[in-house]
Amino acid sequence: MAEVTWLKGVFYKIEQETHNTRRFYIEFPEVEKFDFIPGQFVTMDLPIHEKKNLRWRSYSIASAPDGTNRIELVIVLALNGTGTSYLFDNIKEGMDVPMRGPLGKFVLHHPVETDICFVCTGTGIAPFRAMIQDFKNTGKACKNLYLIYGTRVEGDILYRSEFEQLEKDMPNFHYIPVLSRGDENWKGEKGYVHAVYERIFADKRPVQFMLCGWTAMINEAKDRMKAMGYEKKDIHYELYG
Repeated sequence: MAEVTWLKGVFYKIEQETHNTRRFYIEFPEVEKFDFIPGQFVTMDLPIHEKKNLRWRSYSIASAPDGTNRIELVIVLALNGTGTSYLFDNIKEGMDVPMRGPLGKFVLHHPVETDICFVCTGTGIAPFRAMIQDFKNTGKACKNLYLIYGTRVEGDILYRSEFEQLEKDMPNFHYIPVLSRGDENWKGEKGYVHAVYERIFADKRPVQFMLCGWTAMINEAKDRMKAMGYEKKDIHYELYG
């Protein structure tokens, strides 16, 4: 889409993903094709305040471009979040709200000649799902793709079966969920995401780090990656709050 305008976004399907996370499937009937780059987001104008800028809420697109006018968002019900509370309490299938997009520059620039390490927590996985799906769908070249995904407990893992299958289908894709509160039955990584990328890239080989999630995680990751010897140009990020 050459021009970013407000469109009617219709919620044609809503699915509960985890106890506090939903997948919202959106169609833009005013256009035949909604063009975007994986990693971009849309902004909703929700009826939650009189002032425009206090009504706007932005969410990363969680699906790859597929030539249609449909996208997917994955949204967590935020504690005391006015926007997400409205979406969870009021939005039903068939309803619509004004949406603007695509927006944002948190994207990969192809060709990528290094490893890529996606590091995220919670719904910060959304832009990376779009990027990884795009690699699978288009056959774009890359070296190794790592997805290091941190969450609290096993029941909070988003898109688990999908990424496990992608790991089987894509020899260069490595899926590493990390639980900060994993119980004794969890056989995967435990703790926080930082120890995982520090171990994988202890050899200091070239890599593009892509970070998405809460401010505290990203700030710590940036400091640790710089301490590892990586430069600012190697670290790209998008904050969620």
